[in-house]
Amino acid sequence: MKIAAIAGNNRKESINKKIIQFMKERYKDKVDIEIVSIENLPMYNENHELMPPDIVTEFKSKIADCDGVLIATPEYNHSITAVLKNALDWCSRVDRVMENKPVMIIGATPGILGTVRAQEHLRQILNSPGISAITMPGNEVFIGQVHEKVDESGNINHEPTLKFLDSIMDQFKLWVRKIKK
Repeated sequence: MKIAAIAGNNRKESINKKIIQFMKERYKDKVDIEIVSIENLPMYNENHELMPPDIVTEFKSKIADCDGVLIATPEYNHSITAVLKNALDWCSRVDRVMENKPVMIIGATPGILGTVRAQEHLRQILNSPGISAITMPGNEVFIGQVHEKVDESGNINHEPTLKFLDSIMDQFKLWVRKIKK
């Protein structure tokens, strides 16, 4: 099973990027997670949607070729980042590569709420007619106070969080298989 993983920001030391890298390593025997960068995508422009730059074509191809998508979003001002919204805007036009694609959302933050508002907003965007992704229901991963649950490399060392993430990943695999039937 091939999963495309997107870290929802362009910060070099992003904790969400580190957690995706941790998940890629931790679940390598269960799923093939490919981290897909969105940092250098140009701003979406309708004038270029029919002939997008190569970097956009490559990004969309990776999303189209996967079985499911994992998005790790930070929360900025109660929402997702501009770089993540931009990537989703590219996905929503012309070939609509996220249509009916299973998506798992996670988010980590030093704050208590663990990206609750950003994830709520992200679900609205993913369920919009232009994107039409299928977000995994009932399995919300909000990693609040992340600085107390990970080491400097982003490895989760908080046992309850780790067990929860393991169970969610198992559920996501089953759910992707069910959707793909």
